[in-house]
Amino acid sequence: MGCCSSAAQSSKREWKPLEDHSCTDVPWLLLFILFCIGMGFICGFSIATGAAARLLSGYDSYGNICGQKNVKVEGISNSGLDLTHKKYVFFLDPCNIDLVHQRIKSLALCVSACPRKELKTLADIQKFAETNGSSLCSYELQPSEYTTDPRAAKLCPKYPVPESAPIPFFHRCAPVNISCYAKFAEALITFVSDSSVLHRLISGVMTSKEIIMGLCLLSLVLSMILMVIIRYISRVLVWILTILVILGSLGGTGVLWWLYAKERVSASAVETQIAKDNLQALLIYAISATVFTVILFLIMLIMRKRVALTIALFHVAGKVFIHLPLLVFQPFWTFFVLILFWTYWITVLLFLGTTGSPVPNEEGFVEFRMVGPLKYMWWYHVVGLIWISEFILACQQMTVAGAVVTYYFTREKRNLPFTPILASVNRLVCYHLGTVAKGSFIITLVKIPRMILMYIHTQLKGKENACARCMLKACICCLWCLEKCLTYLNQNAYTATAINSTNFCTSAKDAFVILVENALRVAAINTVGDFMLFLGKVLIVCSTGLAGIMLLNYQRDYTIWVLPLIIVCLFAFLVAHCFLSIYEMVVDVLFLCFAIDTKYNDGSPGREFYMDKVLMEFVENSRKSMKEAGRGGGAEGRELKPMQRSAKWQSVSSPLSHRS
Repeated sequence: MGCCSSAAQSSKREWKPLEDHSCTDVPWLLLFILFCIGMGFICGFSIATGAAARLLSGYDSYGNICGQKNVKVEGISNSGLDLTHKKYVFFLDPCNIDLVHQRIKSLALCVSACPRKELKTLADIQKFAETNGSSLCSYELQPSEYTTDPRAAKLCPKYPVPESAPIPFFHRCAPVNISCYAKFAEALITFVSDSSVLHRLISGVMTSKEIIMGLCLLSLVLSMILMVIIRYISRVLVWILTILVILGSLGGTGVLWWLYAKERVSASAVETQIAKDNLQALLIYAISATVFTVILFLIMLIMRKRVALTIALFHVAGKVFIHLPLLVFQPFWTFFVLILFWTYWITVLLFLGTTGSPVPNEEGFVEFRMVGPLKYMWWYHVVGLIWISEFILACQQMTVAGAVVTYYFTREKRNLPFTPILASVNRLVCYHLGTVAKGSFIITLVKIPRMILMYIHTQLKGKENACARCMLKACICCLWCLEKCLTYLNQNAYTATAINSTNFCTSAKDAFVILVENALRVAAINTVGDFMLFLGKVLIVCSTGLAGIMLLNYQRDYTIWVLPLIIVCLFAFLVAHCFLSIYEMVVDVLFLCFAIDTKYNDGSPGREFYMDKVLMEFVENSRKSMKEAGRGGGAEGRELKPMQRSAKWQSVSSPLSHRS
């Protein structure tokens, strides 16, 4: 499947951007299709076994599904009833919540109607049954016996019965007053000490919903504006950040040496052990800061030309968004597809929660449990959540990579396809879904162990010793770093696949070689560039938060508006991250294309560059600086020097260079 190709074959293979289109990693596509069929089988099984009806219509503690005729369950009294006219599930004690097992510890019955007002006594419950025809006590009690039968205290609801209303689509009677779930809310929200705080927080969100929607729209507009602005101020912004970092390091080092000199003068007058220790600590801090500043200054000096490349790539990325405006909407489509899939996944998960055969529990009521191998289906379902989610994100990466590659390797931009994004989607669907499936599966293999370790760490919190806790955290951290590295390599592998239509392993190997050859440039782009984009996210969040404070300050209908502000800031960060991550993705794709272009072309006739004029200026300036310095074999020279080609490559490069 591409992993076993020899190095000799790889060295002879040539980069031919957009010339060949062939299917890649077909076995992995078939495996992914089979996996999705398995996911569909889980959904079909849960529906066929009645889980969908039990989830939507609800069922009582005796295994009867509300709103229909039922079959008798052996050994369970009150089962097999005809509840056609009783469509709602009513809990006798709805506020008795078992937080450990995440369920309501209460007898559940099917009733004709939910109590729309509070019932304070058994007489009120009896009157409600006689008036509305809805019996809120257990089936063996008649409404006339509610106030006379001694079993009523156990078989009737705990009073006062709170006012309730049916949950839309799920036919459960839920208390209208949120304070009923104060205990549950306190377990989830640690800062809630009384229900009044929760009431004010929720009322703040409901009262300011128009402001929240407006601020979310503002964050969306600011993100789009920032993507345009970065193109024009990238040069100034990068150098300002660089200068600020250097000045901050110099200032911090100077302050430490000044404090050391001041402490040394005072310590000479007072000979105490504490003064000596402070003096020694300041000396260590000052020396460490000096070493850090010197190293930072040398790194900035060495990487100054790479910083210039970062600026040029950001400028070209701005042009890409002008020629490919549909790139801006990629986060929306991806988010929409993810929401649809997550909704489906949660629905099937809820189906699985009510799937199985009726089994009596220790209390004599019915629970639905799966037995045998089928009880492990939810593990398959969890793996599907991770793999398919990663597959959807990888499809976005491949789509963006294909569109940017088309832009870069088309010499005449007016000859671009009418919609490069749709052309990229078409190539993805027709040729490269297997590559995307394989790349996303590799990420899944790393994510699952990390999630298992995080779950173990959470369950053992406070129980494990210090050594075990340290080892768990170290393993989780290592897996997280591995996941990030693989994600970055996958993205570049998708770019190589979009250029040459090679399978995943070959593309990953080729991309890795290119990245290693340009390691300093990669470091500059992933430090300076990512820091710029991070500051952009912070700017959008701060601007949206400031606007939110100014608007919410004039809203006097509630006491606490911290929760609306938190919601707005989180949404602003999510929107900014989605937009700027696309920008970052475009920069990474452009860099790999640029590295390939400089490796195989030198600007001579027949070997013309594909790159934009801004990048050509960077190459020319680099060559001039090397000639002036008399250095032809330095690091930058090695990176810019085109590869020596064979006669075969010379013969095929000319038609390739004139490809539009």
